[in-house]
Amino acid sequence: MTAPGASTTNTADGSAYVGAQVGTVHGDVNAYMTFADASPRDKFETGVQCLDGDMADRARQLINEAFMAGYRTDRVRFYRLLALVSGRTRRELSKEESAMLQNAQSRRHITGDDEWAEGLKTLHHLLDSARKSDADSQVLLKEVDALGSLQRTLILRHLESFLEGSLKDQMWHQVWKLAKTERMTGDRVNRVWKFFEPSPTRPQARSPQSAATPPSTWVQAVAATAVLAGATVHIGYLLVQAGRISVLLAYLLSIIGGFFGVRDGVEWRFRVVRRRTKDKEYGTPRQRATNASPDGFARQVDHRFDYYFAKYVPRGVDRDFWLATTAGIRRSIRDEVVEVYREKRIGVEKIAWLIRHRAGDVKTRWEKGMLWSYREELATPPSVKAVTLLGSVVFVAGGLWAVGGAVPASPLSAACSTSIALASGWMAARAWLHIILERRRYAADTVESMQVKETDEAAFARWRAKLADKPKDREMAAWLDCDRKVLLNEALQHYRLKISDVIAHAFIETPAASGVRARVRNGPWRYKKYQLLIFLLTTDGVREITATLDFDQGSSHILRRANYRFETIAAVRVSHGGDGGQVFELALVNGQEVRVKVTEPETEELQQGEEPGTVSEATLDASGLRRTLHVLEGIAAEGKKWITQEHRREGKERGAA
Repeated sequence: MTAPGASTTNTADGSAYVGAQVGTVHGDVNAYMTFADASPRDKFETGVQCLDGDMADRARQLINEAFMAGYRTDRVRFYRLLALVSGRTRRELSKEESAMLQNAQSRRHITGDDEWAEGLKTLHHLLDSARKSDADSQVLLKEVDALGSLQRTLILRHLESFLEGSLKDQMWHQVWKLAKTERMTGDRVNRVWKFFEPSPTRPQARSPQSAATPPSTWVQAVAATAVLAGATVHIGYLLVQAGRISVLLAYLLSIIGGFFGVRDGVEWRFRVVRRRTKDKEYGTPRQRATNASPDGFARQVDHRFDYYFAKYVPRGVDRDFWLATTAGIRRSIRDEVVEVYREKRIGVEKIAWLIRHRAGDVKTRWEKGMLWSYREELATPPSVKAVTLLGSVVFVAGGLWAVGGAVPASPLSAACSTSIALASGWMAARAWLHIILERRRYAADTVESMQVKETDEAAFARWRAKLADKPKDREMAAWLDCDRKVLLNEALQHYRLKISDVIAHAFIETPAASGVRARVRNGPWRYKKYQLLIFLLTTDGVREITATLDFDQGSSHILRRANYRFETIAAVRVSHGGDGGQVFELALVNGQEVRVKVTEPETEELQQGEEPGTVSEATLDASGLRRTLHVLEGIAAEGKKWITQEHRREGKERGAA
């Protein structure tokens, strides 16, 4: 031991996530929700769900409320007894709970002959054995083995702490074997990560910018076209008046050539402008200042794009080169995502799948040589260029010939019509070019947007299908319970103890380094990585084991072991941090402290139907903190005498029974 005041063992520092953790909330799961008008049956079923989710305190309350309201079946009585003793020793029952247990044991009201009736009978026999030293453990174990699979699993999971003596040792062997078998079932390794994924938001298409054509442009186009038509007709009239029929035919031919030249010229211009726009979009973006909050939506989207583009690098391509080359397209897609989803009031986690899909799509197009395929698609065909140039030559040549033929008929009139035709033609061409290019741009943007939407919808469907077998919260709780029991068995083997040598044991579950967490409505936080503290109370003192648990892999690692004599424990308390979190503190007489952050501050918005404090209460219920406090506070107050006092209190209860 260290000198007084010399050290503090903060098992959260260095491994726990620093700062607020928002986490994922599955708001569409209502397993733990109750409402004011809930029927006794509904309350009972919710209580069963809570017991499966390791929230025994909440389960006891709801199941007992249903029972007292008149909902009484063998299944209800079975769960009521099971919830009462779940994970607890007889010493941990309050006077009211002890009286409730004795009353249930004395009446033994069993109405049916199904699996629940058999389970209830066996449960009564096991609870009887906890008060008798001469109980025949072999007979009781055979009764347990003969039960239905569900009833047997429930008894093994919840009752082992309440038993004593040789029956407890033999029961523990079955408990451990079941935990070892069940801890990796249900394809755990391939499914746990899905619990921490939020329900994805359906993709939204960015609406293309409408064709920006002001009314004045339309007025200019129509008016100039009308004037041009008048001047053109007047020139033709002068040719007829002068009797220049051959020139008139050439004039008409020039107009036809001009039409085709303009048509293909517009196509040429559109392709050039479109390609130039794409080149600018895909090019290196100009650095720009931003006032975005470091924790704001846009900045979080930036981080996700940077992460996924750095992750999805084409084979054989240098990462730095890849990131530099795709900076433009990355910025373009990022701006689109921010524009579409900023006002949706959703977290970036719900569109992380979309960002990942877009990054992967860019990588795929690069590998297929299609990232810059637009340059080929928008390249102007030689035929279009040829028609444009040929039509222009025919138009100019025919026009000059026509003007020359019209001058003899009326020089002044021909000069005026030519000047008017040139001026109005220029104005009409400029106005119509703007109108047509904008309409073509809008049509192309619409097609492109729909193509992107189709690929996004396909990716969304694939992602939802991948998350379809996301584990339920009760599965997460069952796996965690198995991990606890396997870890407890390792501790017993290390210290060469039998489970009956342990007067009481307790766990504290806290979040570890990753900070990845998720929950359902009214449910406790589940973490991807846990830090577990195990306390074993024996007649020789307290043994503490600290371990990390990689929950999605089901693997654990012992970080430290420590032994405390009863008289060295000075104080045990739970303090509330300034950030709203709760910290477990164990102080020793030599000044050493063990500090563990048990709950993080509640930073997320409450879901519909949730009340303030329900989440932290559920998390504490599932974390094992209350049981740990019961054991260690007694030790801190009375030392080794606490054991004697507990045995004396237990003896009185047995005598009363």
